Order: sequence, then C-alpha cells, then structure tokens
Amino acid sequence: MSKRTNFIFKVLHIVAWIIFVGLCIEAGGLVVNFIFSIYKPEFIPNLYQKLDLIEMYKHSQWAFFGMYAFIISIAILKAYLFYIVIILIHKLDLSNPFNSFVSKQITRISSFTFLIGIVSFIGQETAKNLQHSGYRTDNLNPFWEESEAFILMAAIIYIIAIIFKRGIEIQTENDLTI
Repeated sequence: MSKRTNFIFKVLHIVAWIIFVGLCIEAGGLVVNFIFSIYKPEFIPNLYQKLDLIEMYKHSQWAFFGMYAFIISIAILKAYLFYIVIILIHKLDLSNPFNSFVSKQITRISSFTFLIGIVSFIGQETAKNLQHSGYRTDNLNPFWEESEAFILMAAIIYIIAIIFKRGIEIQTENDLTI
C-alpha cells in the first residue's frame, strides 16, 4: 500500500469520526430539545435548532410524540450508521480487503441506510398527513428531505456488498485451487 493511499485512508478515518461526533451531538441535542419541550417549553427558543412543536403538543400529544419519535430515530440511526463505518474503517486491511467482516459491515451499512430512508419517508408522509389535518409541519422538513437519497444510496451500497461477497467467493476458490 502506498503512502498516499495510507494517508487518504487515515484522513477518511478522521472525517468519519468528525461526522460521527457531529451526528451524536445532533441526536443528543434533539433528545434534550424533546425533554425541554415537555417540561420547560419557554426555553425552546434558546435550544438546539429551536424545534418548537408546542402547538402540536397542545392539539395532539400523539402527533407530537410521533413526530419527535421519527426525528430522534432518524438522528440516532444516522449516528449508528457512522459508528458502523468507523468500525469498518478501523478493522479494514487494505492489503486483503475481501474478507467476511468487510462484507458483513458493508451489508449492515446498506441495511441501516435503507432503514434511515424508510423511516424518513414514513415520517415525511406522516407530516404531510398531519399538515392536511391542520398541523404546521413545515419546520420538520429538513429532518427527512433526503429520504429518497438514502434509499437510492442503500441500493448502491447493497450492490457493492454483493460484489464483495462474490469477491470473497472467488478469493476462496483461488485459495483452494492453489
């Protein structure tokens, strides 16, 4: 492995950690936001992303808890997705990348990416239905506007996972014939 490839790999590892920490902070901030919106709603303008759903809470607690469940679930799933990426990058051996661990991790990344896309899409559709019922949900759009992108990305990652599985099969066959 060349020095340049090793350097780029280390930079990617650092970038993955930075994204993971940022996503953890976002998920934590949303959980704190949720707790404050129930117990101390007057502090919401001072909190992370100023996500104010008090009007929804006053009209329907089910809608309030449902929307926050979607938002927090998506944030936690994104953080966990990058945790899986960090584990993959940490244990990946570039001199022998075709192994069962890498294949399993790429498949897990595909699964979690698809799950994020589906949860985002369901949240988006639920918000649209609530909007038709008179609730104001336009401030929630940034949390699930990329649902289709996650679903498409999951399909691409799944194809890569299948290629890795096939690569492992070919490598195993070659090892057995030698």
